[in-house]
Amino acid sequence: MEILQLLNQASKYLKDKNILSHRIDSEILLSKVLDKSREELILNLDKDIEKAKVSKFKGLIYRRSLNEPVAYILKKREFWKKDFIVNRNTLIPRPETELMVEKIVNIFNNRNISILDVGTGSGCILLSILSELKHSKGIGIDISKKAIDVANKNLKDHKLLNRTKFLRKSLDQIRNKKFDLVVSNPPYIMKKDIRNLNDDIKKFEPKLALDGGNDGLDVIKKVIYKSKSILKFNGMLALEIGNGQLKKVSKILKTNKFRTRYLVKDYQENVRCILSTLAM
Repeated sequence: MEILQLLNQASKYLKDKNILSHRIDSEILLSKVLDKSREELILNLDKDIEKAKVSKFKGLIYRRSLNEPVAYILKKREFWKKDFIVNRNTLIPRPETELMVEKIVNIFNNRNISILDVGTGSGCILLSILSELKHSKGIGIDISKKAIDVANKNLKDHKLLNRTKFLRKSLDQIRNKKFDLVVSNPPYIMKKDIRNLNDDIKKFEPKLALDGGNDGLDVIKKVIYKSKSILKFNGMLALEIGNGQLKKVSKILKTNKFRTRYLVKDYQENVRCILSTLAM
């Protein structure tokens, strides 16, 4: 079967299953099976594919038809122009999180800082920041052992072993240590709203990394409160927040003596990250 024919079949199948990204997903998955770039695929649409690879491809397409995210099927996701291992024990990195990383890198460029990443998941935030801040060190913590296992695989792949540690710890267990930067992409979805999420998310991504409690702010409050005692003088707290949470989170920060320094908007102009310092 030729590449074009196979892509058309797969795309139609996914479209019929209400997968909006049916064409691009088909191309990405076939690229994986053939070990070629999407560009190579497009330039060779008339090439025949052997039966074994057609069968393997159809298996991946079936998984996608059940709403399994492409990142979990491929076991990787690109973030900050690097590939990170991901699986169902870790959130899939999002573009808005890259915007937070970009802001942090610009603020601390050429500085030697210590970083704590709370709820590190795959470790992509901490490892991306440290890949740019060559003289800095960091610790990533998560209460999920399986997430920490993934983060440690990424740590090995990205060769930052001398400057990074990933630990299975809760935030309450961080004592007698202070940091220049505390960064977190915490769970911030209201418990009642989880059932309204796309099937890709609610059926596959870890609930632990999504559920922010009744108001979506349970973990955010804990991170803000704990950061008061673990940030160094002039240290910074960088929090990713949900769309529409700016006012509530700003109020919590102010109550805890934090001063907002920067706001980071996503590509739809919604504020998705607050960077603040303790007001002295």
